[in-house]
Amino acid sequence: MIVKLARENNWGYTRIMGELKMLGITPPSCNTVKNILKEHNLDPGPQRGEGTWDEFLKVHAATLWQCDFYAKRVLTVKGWKELYLLVLLHVGTRRVFIAPSTFHPDDAWVTEQANAFSKHAADAGLGAKIVMHDRDTKYTTSFDQKLKDAGVKVRKTAFRSPNTNAYVERFLQTLQQEALDHFIVFGQQHLDVIVGEFVQYYHEERPHQGMDNDLLTAADSQPAKGGDKKPLPDVVPVAAIACRQRFGGVLKHYYRQAA
Repeated sequence: MIVKLARENNWGYTRIMGELKMLGITPPSCNTVKNILKEHNLDPGPQRGEGTWDEFLKVHAATLWQCDFYAKRVLTVKGWKELYLLVLLHVGTRRVFIAPSTFHPDDAWVTEQANAFSKHAADAGLGAKIVMHDRDTKYTTSFDQKLKDAGVKVRKTAFRSPNTNAYVERFLQTLQQEALDHFIVFGQQHLDVIVGEFVQYYHEERPHQGMDNDLLTAADSQPAKGGDKKPLPDVVPVAAIACRQRFGGVLKHYYRQAA
């Protein structure tokens, strides 16, 4: 049964063990399942290599952007209304571009943002050869065409495949949990201020898994003469650590003060 599941579905050993449990079969140990697969020349893990999603990300990360919409209910003089953000994330560096919010993400607006994004990517020196987005109807034909005119290939995610757009969706979760959930947002200008402040924090101060993760802001960690970074002491006095706060302490960044 283990071999059958592996051959018919290209599953890894943990997925196979889960399926056996679903069938009411107590699976053997992890090592036993892996050994069975190896004995039959089957990879214990999911397929990796040319043509897979992992390989696609590795090859195209430097020029791949993921795109998604985010809706936030805000309080206006006319009551509660939804504001929309258009967010694009560069997979290679995790840097983001967020368009100013709008109540009406119509064809004219999204087309304008596609043009603004193309200019931003060029000015920032970030390659933009592929933009991925889901099948939301707010991505109009004009939006896609504007990107294509700038030399960008538009790739739509498969139906019911949220993991293929996971990087930008994870950023939206971070934006919501670390910033927006702490506020009752009053109107469009208020939302844009909060988002702008968070983006600056995200790029310059917040640790994350992007290639910019080695960014250090402390004076004693700046490159010394010759291009090498000054060695950091093994023991750091608590008094030497300072905290920079945003939004009254909602966002905090700790850094070493200059000696």
